[in-house]
Amino acid sequence: MFSKSRVLYIIVLLTLLVTGCGAPAATPDMATEEAASGSSAFPVTLDHKYGSTTITEKPERIVLVGLTEQDALLALGVVPVATREWYGERPGAIFEWAQDELGDVEPPVVLSSTELNFEQIAALQPDVIVGLYSGLTTEEYDTLAKIAPTVAQPGEYVDYGISWQELTRKIGLIVGKSAEAEQLVVDVEAQFATVREQHPEFNGATGVVASTWGFPDTYYAYHSQDPRNRFLTSLGFVIPAEVDEMAQDTFGASISRERLDIVDADALVWITFSDEENETIKNDALYQNLRAHQEGRDIFISESDPLYDALNFNTVLSLPFTLENLVPQLAAAVDGDPATNTE
Repeated sequence: MFSKSRVLYIIVLLTLLVTGCGAPAATPDMATEEAASGSSAFPVTLDHKYGSTTITEKPERIVLVGLTEQDALLALGVVPVATREWYGERPGAIFEWAQDELGDVEPPVVLSSTELNFEQIAALQPDVIVGLYSGLTTEEYDTLAKIAPTVAQPGEYVDYGISWQELTRKIGLIVGKSAEAEQLVVDVEAQFATVREQHPEFNGATGVVASTWGFPDTYYAYHSQDPRNRFLTSLGFVIPAEVDEMAQDTFGASISRERLDIVDADALVWITFSDEENETIKNDALYQNLRAHQEGRDIFISESDPLYDALNFNTVLSLPFTLENLVPQLAAAVDGDPATNTE
């Protein structure tokens, strides 16, 4: 029997797959130089998958229909009126790493993880609606745009493929805090640079984040534009080309047990729902044939591990925790010594 959180997670992932197809050619951000420099924050215009949206004045009531934008907002000292549930059922959809930024403020209203309730959103009287880390459809965007100015996901990436840097910067533009947002990005990127300097062995090594969505019949490997694998590429890892070839214009692809060789990398990171799943995978005869398993290059992060949430979110607030706790495991994986503990 699936846990409640696993069922919710699978429902959301299925929704993402259905809505995540098809990304048009890249278009440049239309934010003016004045807005970007902070000399005149508004009006500001942002391009996205469905056109462009102009915000004429600083928004006070921000409704989020993406899954992770709350972290960038909170890091900039802004509490949204509403967030959107992904999984975890945290009050306000605010996870542990963002609690200090939320402080004693009442948590936001939480919107459904699956179908958007447009009447509920309209009743919140938003000044702006934001769905950067999302898979908004044309129909959803058109309806939301009738309620308030709406900033959808960028068109130059797969849906749910925006980088944490771009998400943070766009949130900064939306709330008139570009300089502060840029400093947040600079600070976290400096932490990545330090890790790359300390671990030159990561540069050029293959890496992939996979999950047990579809388990036990299939597994799941994430596209290189998915935030989970962006974490690895930011450290110098290279995602196997076969993963993107299978995923095409979605954020990931299902793989059969017989094709587990696709994720046989120098560092293979599994995000799973339970320790029991971990043991089942390790005992799978086909899995045991992988070099990643034989040489101790695999890392298992189950739902009970705080890294599970932090790696899934990959935000300006969660990344420092991920760096601190996952990098030692990656170093142990890349050395190819089965005796080195990757847990």
